Amino acid sequence: MMNTILSSLETAWLIFLVVMFFNVMIFVHELGHFLAGKWRGAYIDRFQIWFGKPIWQKEIKGVKWGIGWIPAGGFVSLPQLGDMQGIEGEADIPQDLKPLKPLDKVIIAAAGPLASLLLAYFFAVIVWIVGKPVGELPTTTIGYVPADSPAAQAGLLPGDCIRAIDGQPVEKWMGNMEGVRELIAMSEHEKITFTIDRPQADGSVQQLTIESGYRQPETKWWQRTAMRQVGISPLAPTEVGNIIPGSPAEQAGLVKGQQIIKLNGAPVYSPLPILELTETGATVELTLRNADGSEVTTSLTPAVPTNWQGLEKACPILGFTWGGKSKTLETEHPGVQAQINQSFRWMGETLAKVAAPGSSVGMQHLSGPVGIGNYLYQMLEAENGWKLILWFAVVLNVNLAVLNILPLPIVDGGHVVLGTLEIIFRRPVGGKILEWIQTGFIFLLLTFFIFITFKDVGDMVGTDDDAPAKLPTPVFSK
Repeated sequence: MMNTILSSLETAWLIFLVVMFFNVMIFVHELGHFLAGKWRGAYIDRFQIWFGKPIWQKEIKGVKWGIGWIPAGGFVSLPQLGDMQGIEGEADIPQDLKPLKPLDKVIIAAAGPLASLLLAYFFAVIVWIVGKPVGELPTTTIGYVPADSPAAQAGLLPGDCIRAIDGQPVEKWMGNMEGVRELIAMSEHEKITFTIDRPQADGSVQQLTIESGYRQPETKWWQRTAMRQVGISPLAPTEVGNIIPGSPAEQAGLVKGQQIIKLNGAPVYSPLPILELTETGATVELTLRNADGSEVTTSLTPAVPTNWQGLEKACPILGFTWGGKSKTLETEHPGVQAQINQSFRWMGETLAKVAAPGSSVGMQHLSGPVGIGNYLYQMLEAENGWKLILWFAVVLNVNLAVLNILPLPIVDGGHVVLGTLEIIFRRPVGGKILEWIQTGFIFLLLTFFIFITFKDVGDMVGTDDDAPAKLPTPVFSK
């Protein structure tokens, strides 16, 4: 009971931290508008975090500060900047309120995105100082290719080293949108082209170009469509870990630290083919390399643990854990401007993939506050998660700055455009047509927000089939 209470409190604390993280970003962005408005002499009615009717509000020096009931974004009510009552609610506008100069409108509108960009630089400096965990997998060697996968049908083999995908050089399996996994997922062609190095028996390397099809696993209607996959898995350690007493592994004489180098006489580059064959219950022949470099071959017949008998999803096992996995992540200290540039590049590449006609990436694959919040929650649970949060804050604030400066109705970039047009034509741009455009864009924005939130929740819920089998710690009777 106590463990349940502590777990619930920890979850509530992490959720609180995620919400506060969002609010800090929103506050700084809106503070940019607020300070610019004060500087340019604009009338400010309200400063509110979240939309909707305020659940808390306090007036300080003529400005109403509040928190709305709809947890999405925030705003500074500046009636002279434009009619935004459809989103922000009615404002108390003085009768003698004079219009702002167009240059003042441009400065106030651009101040929000500028504040977000400056906050990104602030977090980038912290990341440069404290560092961030490296979550990349620095290998491009294929460890496993399922027999029924598109990769197997194309001729890719375990041990192949991938040098490029669709002509783009690759140096890691995943990370920074430049890994093997990401380049496959975001491919724009019906066939994905792999440039590989294939090791030969005589020690030489054969360079090949192989075209592979892809699959997109089925998902439920409430989830996002899956990204492209070809079925390959990366090179992974095949070191024997702890031996379970009474297991087939103990009976065969396996020793912790041995390296499994062959399965039934064929080279092995990943635990996956061993696990796959083991689940069938068939006898396997393992060739192992000892610490002194000598090799030994032994046969094992998998068995179902005694305490798994009759349990759903129980299958035969060999009876040892896998070793050789690093328990700690390396830390890197990327430069400040390098982080900013990378964030801009990621955003540009993502939007380009969404717009590309041959890509499987669509608007549905973008994340809203719920999806981003879930991602932040997972970061906080990870080792050195606070460092990951700081790094992700750089990416988020750059995205917030760019999205808000786009020349679209009701966002900051739209106000910049209107102010600029007013400077050029020497008269305000408005009228019924502009009102209709803004109202239509509000409707589209709210519809998209609801759609993305629905997909975010759908991905979080998943299905029962996605859950791994929950089985007790295996025990073998002697």
